[in-house]
Amino acid sequence: MRAKITYLVTAAVLVFYFVLVGSRGVMLIESGTLLTVTFGVAVLILPVIGVWFLWKNTQFVRRANALAAELEAEGALPVDELKRTPGGRIDRDSADEVFARRRAETEAAPDDWRSWFRLAVAYHDARDTPRARKAMQRAIALHDGRPVPV
Repeated sequence: MRAKITYLVTAAVLVFYFVLVGSRGVMLIESGTLLTVTFGVAVLILPVIGVWFLWKNTQFVRRANALAAELEAEGALPVDELKRTPGGRIDRDSADEVFARRRAETEAAPDDWRSWFRLAVAYHDARDTPRARKAMQRAIALHDGRPVPV
């Protein structure tokens, strides 16, 4: 729940920032000179990119959470079997061991979105966020019956 609240607060701050920057861009365009109109258009591009990025990430999180809820309903969510350090961090060797099992499971069933979801969690536990994201995108695509990203 804490992560959701943090995400919502961060998104709200970003939207406020986008509105603020966008209004400044409009003010520059309204000035009417070639230089200010050029800067105004350039300034308006930043909030557009930011809104697009925020929207894509929000959609990704919603879809990943939907997959997690479906796995939970099936009783197939990956169990946290990782060893932890006294400080609460995941033990690297433990994460590598679980990752090896998840990778073998995914190689055995490459068209199963459930195995890709569990592999994404293993990547995340191993602190490999880019690969975790790609594996989750693949799980979402397989679940939705869309073309699988390469």
